Amino acid sequence: MAERGELDLTGAKQNTGVWLVKVSFTLNEELANIHDIGGKPASVSAPREHPFVLQSVGGQTLTVFTESASDKLSLEGIVVQRAECRPAASENYMRLKRLQIEESSKPVRLSQQLDKVVTTNYKPVANHQYNIEYERKKKEDGKRARADKQHVLDMLFSAFEKHQYYNLKDLVDITKQPVVYLKEILQEIGVQNVKGIHKNTWELKPEYRHYQGEEESG
Repeated sequence: MAERGELDLTGAKQNTGVWLVKVSFTLNEELANIHDIGGKPASVSAPREHPFVLQSVGGQTLTVFTESASDKLSLEGIVVQRAECRPAASENYMRLKRLQIEESSKPVRLSQQLDKVVTTNYKPVANHQYNIEYERKKKEDGKRARADKQHVLDMLFSAFEKHQYYNLKDLVDITKQPVVYLKEILQEIGVQNVKGIHKNTWELKPEYRHYQGEEESG
């Protein structure tokens, strides 16, 4: 099998000249029904009412290529003559053109006037679940009563004696305090890691660190 991109230049070597003819879509359909069987032209003749206008190549180098089933490209020839088979201005052609213009000018979106009130309640779906989750967290946070600051500090110090790092969610579960209130207290005694393997976790500031591991090792 030939590799993709292989080019057969036999047509160029033979200096084969070809015509480049532009035809209308209506004539193209009619020509598609004409078959040449065994080298003998079929009984159906091509329509002759289409004006055939010759045009010059205009100093351009135009070539015609074909591609086989094995992806092999072949140069069939060099364009030596251009021509245009213009559509006949018949009633059928004008009707087809009018339909084509009407179809292309149709808007993508249409407005429709309603003759009755819409009673169906439509709710946004894209962020519906998000809204539910947000409201649930908001209610839970609102239910948490602020405990005395010293009591919260005691709970935090007790937790940090067991582990050095905590994420905010775990500290909220331990202290049962509103997030905003808890973060205010944490910012006084702790630091939040913003990088490394403990990213987004909290630990005590150096002056407050008294871990069990340090006491045992000392």
